Amino acid sequence: MDHSDRIRSLRCTARLRRGRLDRRPAARLTALLLAVTTAALTVLLPGGPAWAHNALAEAVPAKNAVLKKAPETVKLRFLQKLNPDFTTVNLSDAGKKRLPASEPKVDGATATVTLPEPLVNGKYTVAYRVVSLDGHTVQGSYDFTVMDPSASSPSSPATLPSAASASAVATSSAAPVPSAPATGSPLEKAAAESTMSGGAVAGIVAAVLVVAGAVVFLVMRRRAG
Repeated sequence: MDHSDRIRSLRCTARLRRGRLDRRPAARLTALLLAVTTAALTVLLPGGPAWAHNALAEAVPAKNAVLKKAPETVKLRFLQKLNPDFTTVNLSDAGKKRLPASEPKVDGATATVTLPEPLVNGKYTVAYRVVSLDGHTVQGSYDFTVMDPSASSPSSPATLPSAASASAVATSSAAPVPSAPATGSPLEKAAAESTMSGGAVAGIVAAVLVVAGAVVFLVMRRRAG
């Protein structure tokens, strides 16, 4: 072996040693990044559903609906299962008078009440107060209107003693119906806040993964060089 071969052999040996030394910090750094990412996912992801409070997902009749036929039931479906012992659904007319309705029948996340008497034309308010199985209480209300062309008005001429009374009732029934509140119910606000919380969790997890991926890429590139 001549002098040049010895030099090349020594250089190869030195590169191999440097490679072994370089791999140790890289392996430790990669293991550390994986541990941090795993810990972040473990802490953040299970906490996501706890931030998502219950909220009204669907209602029949729907909010601000105008119905050509009076409903026989009111059905409310929520995001989470309900506690049957703490579920209340009430119906009232435009004069805030509570109307007859059955006790809520709870099936999972859905509560249904039956209306024993047909609804006349007019505006109605559904008020609800429910408790989820996790103990979180939510309440709210919304309006709908019945405008059935074939239905009798609340005071038909056949039931009135005089024409003057009929005229007075007709005038009062023609009064404009108050518009629905523009602001959302507390449950709608809770649903919006839950959506924002879930987006924040997803953003944090994505940021952690991007940083970890970038560091691993730089380490691998350094080792390849």
